[in-house]
Amino acid sequence: MSTAEQFDFISVEEYLRLEEGSDTRHEYIGGVVYAMSGGRNVHNLVATNLSASLWNKLRGGPCRVYNSDTKIRIRQPVHTRFYYPDVSVICRPNPPRDHFQDQPSLVVEVLSTSTRRTDSGEKCEAYLSIPSLDFYLMVEPEEPVAILYRRKENGFEREVVRGVGSVLSLAALDVELPMSEVYEGVDL
Repeated sequence: MSTAEQFDFISVEEYLRLEEGSDTRHEYIGGVVYAMSGGRNVHNLVATNLSASLWNKLRGGPCRVYNSDTKIRIRQPVHTRFYYPDVSVICRPNPPRDHFQDQPSLVVEVLSTSTRRTDSGEKCEAYLSIPSLDFYLMVEPEEPVAILYRRKENGFEREVVRGVGSVLSLAALDVELPMSEVYEGVDL
């Protein structure tokens, strides 16, 4: 006979209060809190490359690039979620005193063995439900492959981009992102 795992449910307010004083980051899904682990060096390099390239292309405009310390709040009919994507682009920011963002234009997850299923499953579904989202990008850290969800008139279109010579087109942000910049310094 199996036993069901029991969770202590907490409110959004309690989560935000606990997270503010915590040394460990936690994601929040409908009252349940999950601790996050750190990424490998190649994961961090790819995320840093993405942040730097996006920052350079967007500087001087209305959009800002945020790193993995920025929570994204997703309000869904059933419950609220908070995720820490590896990179996000916010063009309509929350007030500076908030501890999260509500309206990302781009969310990026660098995939790993431990997060791939969640990033391409429940997180993908949740991110694509955000009304402001134009792009959801999942990036393989050890080979030049990216999966890009691009908002179209009737939902999202999925595109797989392969090769270090390819370019990710993020037209709604007026950005062309060469895969060579994403993978700079990565041994492929």
